Amino acid sequence: MKERIEVMISAEAISKRLEEIAEQVQNDFAGEQVELVCVLKGGVVTLVELAKKIKLPVTLNFMDVSSYGDGTESSGHIKILRDLDEDITGKNVLLVEDIIDSGRTLSHLRELLLHRNPKNFKICTLLDKPDRRVTDVPVDYVGFTIPDAFVVGYGLDYAQKYRNLDYVGVIHFDED
Repeated sequence: MKERIEVMISAEAISKRLEEIAEQVQNDFAGEQVELVCVLKGGVVTLVELAKKIKLPVTLNFMDVSSYGDGTESSGHIKILRDLDEDITGKNVLLVEDIIDSGRTLSHLRELLLHRNPKNFKICTLLDKPDRRVTDVPVDYVGFTIPDAFVVGYGLDYAQKYRNLDYVGVIHFDED
């Protein structure tokens, strides 16, 4: 099988949309510091590019969670592989994700972080795939709503490949 990537969202469109989201974040947090929390690994590219566009003081924090166990579909029950380095009590927190599909993991992660008493808590995702939603979760900033397709690029991977693409593309598997 040969892998072929078809561009779904261009690098230019992503950059423009992240500029718009950064402006919304600046308006919503009105000059206050914001702690950007990234769920590794996929969200890293979005977090970094968004952070560069936000004209407020920002700090960065990272979590690594697993929700798949032995299966191929998220159970929604998260296992924390790496927790936050800093306490988020009383802070403005913006959780940055690469993609939301079923919503199970994000819903559990949201509850976990809200129990840590941040001052404000908002969620940003580059991609939203509502056709796969099983659990509703409030998302404050959405880059793009996409159909149910297997996408790569801009942090998203297939077998750890393609995270470095500066666009989002649909992966196709062609016969050789």
